[in-house]
Amino acid sequence: MPEQQNIEYKQSWHNDYLKWICGFANAIGGIIYIGKDDDGNVVHLKDYTKLMEDIPNKVRNAMGIICDVQLQKEDEKKFISIKVNPYTVPVSLRGRYYYRTGSAKMELTGVELNEFLLKKAGKTWDDVIEEGATIEDIDDASLNKIISDSKEKGRMPDTSGLSTFQILDKLRLTEGDKLKRAALILFAKDPNRFYPNIQVKIGRFGKDASDLKFQEIIEGNLVHIIDEVQVQLNYKFLTRSVNFEGLQRIEKGEYPIAALREILLNALVHRNYMGASVQIRVFDNKLTVWNEGTLPFGLTLAELKEEHNSRPRNPKIAEACFKAGYIDTWGRGILKILNSCKEAELPEPEINEKEGGLQVVLYKENRTIDVGDKLGDKLGDKLGDKLGDKLGDNQLKILAEINKNNTASITSLSKIIGVSTTTIENNISKLKKSEYLKRIGSAKGGYWQIININ
Repeated sequence: MPEQQNIEYKQSWHNDYLKWICGFANAIGGIIYIGKDDDGNVVHLKDYTKLMEDIPNKVRNAMGIICDVQLQKEDEKKFISIKVNPYTVPVSLRGRYYYRTGSAKMELTGVELNEFLLKKAGKTWDDVIEEGATIEDIDDASLNKIISDSKEKGRMPDTSGLSTFQILDKLRLTEGDKLKRAALILFAKDPNRFYPNIQVKIGRFGKDASDLKFQEIIEGNLVHIIDEVQVQLNYKFLTRSVNFEGLQRIEKGEYPIAALREILLNALVHRNYMGASVQIRVFDNKLTVWNEGTLPFGLTLAELKEEHNSRPRNPKIAEACFKAGYIDTWGRGILKILNSCKEAELPEPEINEKEGGLQVVLYKENRTIDVGDKLGDKLGDKLGDKLGDKLGDNQLKILAEINKNNTASITSLSKIIGVSTTTIENNISKLKKSEYLKRIGSAKGGYWQIININ
C-alpha cells in the first residue's frame, strides 16, 4: 500500500519524525510505520526494543499527547506502528505547528497558522467579533440592496419590520450586542477603517505587465465592490464588439459575463481579508484576477476543475452571498467559469496558485490558431501551420523559446513566458508525450530537441 494522507512509512526512527506525528494529530490522524520502505515492505528494526520505550516518551514529552505504539511482526521481521489520533485542540512541537495534507507534512505559519488555530477553536476569520465596531458603522443602503437582490431566489429570511441590528442578527452576523467581521466586510460604510486592503485594483495593460496604461482602485464593502467592479470593467477597461441586426444594436462582451462575475465573487468570498487586495489586470489578449489565499487543505487545482464540495474560507460571508443569490453552496463556481468559456468558444481559463494566492486567466479569443500563426516566423512556417491548431498557447510559446535556445531551463522558460514552473513542467510533459519534444542528455548538461514537425 503506498503512502497516503493517513499512512507514512519510515525505514528507521529519527527524532525529526515527531513533526509527522504532530501533523497527523492536527489533521485527521494516521499511522506511521517504522521499519518499512516507501512501498510498505518490512525491512526489520534491530533496535525495536529500545524504540518501543523511547518513542512514547518522546511524543509525550515533546507534544503532551499519547500515541498507541505497537510492535508488529511480518515474516519474522519486526516493525513498529505508531497510531496517532486526531486532536480537537491544536498540537505543537516545540512551539511550531505541523499539518498533514495529502501525503506531505507542512509547517503552518502566518495566515495559515492563524486560520488553523481559529478552526480548532470552532471559528473562522469572518466569524470573530470586531470589538471596535458599532451599528453606526453599517451602511443601511448596502444592507437593503442585498435584501432586494435576494427576492428573486427567496433564500433570505423575512426581514420586514426589523431594525438594522435585527437583520444582521438574522444573517448570523452578530454575537450578543457585537458585530462580527463578516458584517463589516459585507456592509460597513468604511471597512478599510478596520482592515487593510478591502479594495479591488484594476489595471489596463498593453502587451505585458510593464506596459500600464491606466488604473482604478475600488474601495468599499463587498456589496458595493461587486457592482462597481463590473461597471468599471464594462465602461472603462473592456472594449466590446458591436453588431447590428436590422435596426437593433447588439453588443457582445469580450469575455462571458457569467465567467467574469463568478471569478470576481470567488475572489471576494474566498480571499484572505488580512492580505493584499484583489488585483485585476486587463491586457490586450487576456484578463487575470488574483486574490490572496491558498486552496483549502487537501484540495488540488485538478480537483478544483471537477465536481467538489464547497469549502469557503469565509463561511459567514459566503452564507450571506448565498442568501442574496450571488453564489450557490455546491462548489460549482469554477465549473460555471469553465462552461461559460466553452459555450463562448473561448480557450479554457488557466487557474494557478501564485504568490500565496489563486490566479484565474481568461483569454479573449481562441488562441491556438492565432498563436500558431504569430509564432510562425519564430518557429518556421511549417511548425506554425502544423501545430497552430493542435497545441495550446503555452506549449507553442515553449517551443518558440526552445527553438531560440535549446538549453533553456524550466526556471528561465517560466520567467520568459510568465507562468509558474509547474505549468511549464506540465506542458513539457504533454509535448514529450505527443512526441513534439525530446530531451537529449542530462537535466543539467543536456538540451531540448524539437521533433516530428515535418
